[in-house]
Amino acid sequence: MPSSRASDQPQQHDHAPEQPGQPAQAQVPERDLSAELAKMEDRFKRAVADLDNYRKRAARDIERLSDERSDRVLLDWLEVVDALDRAMAQTPDGPLREGLQAVVEQVEAILARQGIRRIGQPGEPFDPSRHEAVEVRETDEAPARSVIAVLRSGFARGDRMLRPAQVVVAREPQPQT
Repeated sequence: MPSSRASDQPQQHDHAPEQPGQPAQAQVPERDLSAELAKMEDRFKRAVADLDNYRKRAARDIERLSDERSDRVLLDWLEVVDALDRAMAQTPDGPLREGLQAVVEQVEAILARQGIRRIGQPGEPFDPSRHEAVEVRETDEAPARSVIAVLRSGFARGDRMLRPAQVVVAREPQPQT
């Protein structure tokens, strides 16, 4: 009885006969493989560049967030510096003033180690990016647009302003009419 199994039927192949040394897969022109390889390499290079950009952006974001958190803590401590400055202004010479001065110097040393510096000194030119003018006084004792008094020190960390100085700014006297 004849068998109806597929193994008894002669096999037919839809592809070209095997070449010696070639795999038994369908033959793909070499130029198609080269083009596909070039596309894959391009996609790989773009993915690597995207990953590198993501890493850099994430590092910048982390550094910015860390700086912002640190700045908030430092701004809280600047209130202590302000209180010490007010106490120094109200305290006459004597042992209490010497003790306050020692604390002020210690706090300023700590701030300096954190890269914080005071902004605003009498005599320097008014700079709206560093100073907040809270008063303008007419005077001929100081150049116009210069700081004549600092009401509250400002502070900066590197090139970033933590808080501008509150200052009194000189203005030329207006002629009496």
